Amino acid sequence: MENSTVTNTLGLRLAIERMPVSRIREVANKSMGLADVIPLWFGEPDVETPQFIRDAAVQALADGETFYTPNRGVPELRTALAAYSSALYGVPIGEDRITVTASGMSAMMLAHQLLIEPGSNIVCPTPQWPNVKGTVDVLGGDFRSVPLNFTGDDWELDLDALCAAVDDKTRMIFVNSPGNPTGWVMPREQQKRLLQYCREQGLWLVADEVYARIVYGMKHAPSFLEHAKPDDRLIVINSFSKPWAMTGWRLGWLTTPGRLGERLEILNEFNVAGASTFVQLAGIVALRDGEDFISQQVARYQNARDYVYERLVEHTRIRVARPRGAFYAFFAIEGIEDDLAFCQELVKTAKVGLVPGSAFGASQEGWLRLCFASEINTLDKALTRLEEAIAA
Repeated sequence: MENSTVTNTLGLRLAIERMPVSRIREVANKSMGLADVIPLWFGEPDVETPQFIRDAAVQALADGETFYTPNRGVPELRTALAAYSSALYGVPIGEDRITVTASGMSAMMLAHQLLIEPGSNIVCPTPQWPNVKGTVDVLGGDFRSVPLNFTGDDWELDLDALCAAVDDKTRMIFVNSPGNPTGWVMPREQQKRLLQYCREQGLWLVADEVYARIVYGMKHAPSFLEHAKPDDRLIVINSFSKPWAMTGWRLGWLTTPGRLGERLEILNEFNVAGASTFVQLAGIVALRDGEDFISQQVARYQNARDYVYERLVEHTRIRVARPRGAFYAFFAIEGIEDDLAFCQELVKTAKVGLVPGSAFGASQEGWLRLCFASEINTLDKALTRLEEAIAA
């Protein structure tokens, strides 16, 4: 609940006045535009959206596809997403369970708006993308962190500790796998156990599976959709941004029980009404023709992951695990206490843009995130500069 005794200088809701600037943006905003900076802070590929997807959007515009769409998305895209998900996970998923959103971020906000009330809480493994906690804060909820354990060569979740953090005010458990920033991937057996626990407790399970296709050694990461019944209290967040290099397009989707469709249709009306028409039509083409592109990009990211990991793990002052999914290296440097100050100084002196680990939770102070969705020669240059900065 908001505390009315705290000074409210702008006359806004206190949750908004108190909200800090994202530490990712805090580093990047002061440094974008500086000459010769290697920007490895944002989570996006360094390649343009494939030409065939761009051509589809251009064609849709030429065809006059510029009008409003149904709030849950154009029927053709919902049908395509249902078919894509069914084929990928080997389970039938009907289009009645699909809601198209104007980005994965919008999908997350819609999921939280459905469930979070002032005074309620969510339980979430951390480190975690800061926007998850941010949306909870905006809605007046409480974010409960359950840290992953760094084992030296991997990250692991204590499922008993996660469940122990639940109380009578918990509305959902939120899981991001593959994880940002760690690259942690939740094993299928843990997914089954957690899903069963949520059934027994009557809890909602919200899964951010935006990086489901960016995983190493398998076609897709384990998904809760593989184990869930159609009416389970499960909401899965997904996005076109990462697998199809469509970060600027702002297109995502939710997979939910069909009974939430009407509520999402109403709720989307009060957010963005619907994603852009021509972008949705381009999304259909991405689903239809994009598998080769995804395979090529994942192979490229795997090479980059291995290169970055081998460079980092050789350094005696660095602790790092080889990420199993996503495209981030999350590592700690011995002796670094103020990671924000380190990143701010690093971008000024070494011209390398990284993200402070404290952006992903207070317990990650001293850690750093590097996005390796770039060419090897770019990563080589960045790592050389980083190594020289550490030595200095």
